[in-house]
Amino acid sequence: MSKHSSSHRRQRSATGRVRLIGGRLKRSQLDVIDSPGLRPTPDRVRETLFNWLSFDVPGKRVLDPFAGTGALAFEAISRGASDAWLIEQQPKVAALLEHNAERLKVADQLKVTKGDALALLAAPASYRAGLVFLDPPFHHGLASSAAQLLEDHGWLEDEALIYLECESSQPAQVPDNWTQLRCTQAGESMAFLYQRQPSS
Repeated sequence: MSKHSSSHRRQRSATGRVRLIGGRLKRSQLDVIDSPGLRPTPDRVRETLFNWLSFDVPGKRVLDPFAGTGALAFEAISRGASDAWLIEQQPKVAALLEHNAERLKVADQLKVTKGDALALLAAPASYRAGLVFLDPPFHHGLASSAAQLLEDHGWLEDEALIYLECESSQPAQVPDNWTQLRCTQAGESMAFLYQRQPSS
């Protein structure tokens, strides 16, 4: 099958769209599909997050271990992040992320890996991020485990910023050297912005 026809097949599998809200890709649409655990971050929460980040995005290396729609990483690229690594376990979702990157002409800045985020983060870091989006599927206790793996295996720059989204009924535990900068709640979702302080 040609790359062209494969791209069209992935496009036909899309069941919805997410709109980017700022930067050079503002108003661009990401194709998304229904998939278990896929929970796009609402526009209002994304807008709040990037208001929090303000001028901290340009030049950042971004890690999105539970990419889903990829909206947060694409938004960061749109606003000047240097590059982003997205990890996604669902093959169809990962393929659609690659399709969106090609369609929006950011494939040279955005790497997609199909795999299990916790397994990848449990290995020694192959990438050091200055900005991390930690937004795993709810009700599986993944956020606390992922946060500790990021810290333990060297995935974070010294003063990395970490956005973490978790369910209010199951607050995540984060490493002691992560300082909470911001917090907001929308429905059952709690959203936090942390900054890592280098361990002494």
